[in-house]
Formats: sequence, structure tokens, C-alpha cells
Amino acid sequence: MKKRIGVLLSGRGSNFEALAESVAAGRIPNAEIAVVVSNREGAPGIDRARARGIPVRVIPSKGLEREAYDKLVVAALKEERVDLVCLAGYMRLLSAYFVRAFPNRILNIHPSLLPAFPGLEAQRQALEHGAKFSGCTVHFVDENLDAGPIVLQAVVPIKDADTPETLAERILREEHRIYSEAVRIVLEGRYRIEGRRVLIAG
Repeated sequence: MKKRIGVLLSGRGSNFEALAESVAAGRIPNAEIAVVVSNREGAPGIDRARARGIPVRVIPSKGLEREAYDKLVVAALKEERVDLVCLAGYMRLLSAYFVRAFPNRILNIHPSLLPAFPGLEAQRQALEHGAKFSGCTVHFVDENLDAGPIVLQAVVPIKDADTPETLAERILREEHRIYSEAVRIVLEGRYRIEGRRVLIAG
């Protein structure tokens, strides 16, 4: 029985595309992307999903309280019998209701080495801080912003000539690589959580 992944996105969906490629190529074995959910009608990631024949749900978030909105999204994911939720450029903070609905079954990718530089414009934050290294982090999602237990990280050196855009581009390549790897680890159950640490087997 294939494990079913639900992807949430708000924008272009490049991390969704990378996950879909990894599923298609067998790098995430025994899995399928069951549904893509977006809170934005015009998100380019929706077209990317439709082009792959993946079911899409657009659930506009405008004017809805966070928990009321999340109840709609959780219902859609449960209807699709989703085993794992992957955030891929999803620009909303999840409510406690959402997190409780999928305990330790929600992953996010963030373009910094957390806990450094959470939130928006992480690449700009790293440059303004004078950091010599940045990178990306795949973590479990809890009720706090970019704060759940860390599954995988990749390091990207910062060059003197970097702009937020050039740094983001190099980080994105690593995001695509480690997100697929982390999803595989979690779906295969090759980890355990001790306190804040995610210990990976094999």
C-alpha cells in the first residue's frame, strides 16, 4: 500500500515539484502525492500539480480565522487519507488544531540553518547578520514558527558577493535534495524523537 502525501503550497511550488520528481523516480519509494492544497487561487504550483495529473484543492484563506481555515484543510487532507503532510512554500502558520490532527506527520523546509533566522526573508537575515554559512532545514512542524524538531540540514557557504537572490538559489538546490531524503526517512519510519532530537536509523 502506497503512503499518501499531501502537499500544501502558496506559491510557485518548486519544492513540490522536487518531491513529485523524487516520487516518480522511485527516490521516495512506495509513495504517491495524493493531493495538493493551496490557499491561493493563482499559485503557479497549482498548474504544476495539474500538469502532473495530481488532484488539487484550492481553499481560499482570505477572511477566515486561522483555526476555522485549518479545519477546512484538515478535512480535505483526511478525505484523501493522507499519511504525511509536506509544506512547500506554504505561507501560513498552522494552528494547534492542525498540528494535533497530524502529530509528528507534518514536515516543513526552511531556507536557513534553524534555529537561526526563522520566519520570512531568511537569506536576507543571514547576509545582514554577516553569517559565513547558511543552508536549509527540514523539520517537524509544531505550533511555533519554524521551531519543531530538526530532521535534516544542509550547509551552504555564503560568498562575499552574495545577494539574497543568489544565496536563495544555491540554498534551493539543497532544499530539493534534503526534502526528498527527509520524506523518505519519515515515511519509512527510520527515526525516533528524543526530546528535541530526531535520531535517524541506518
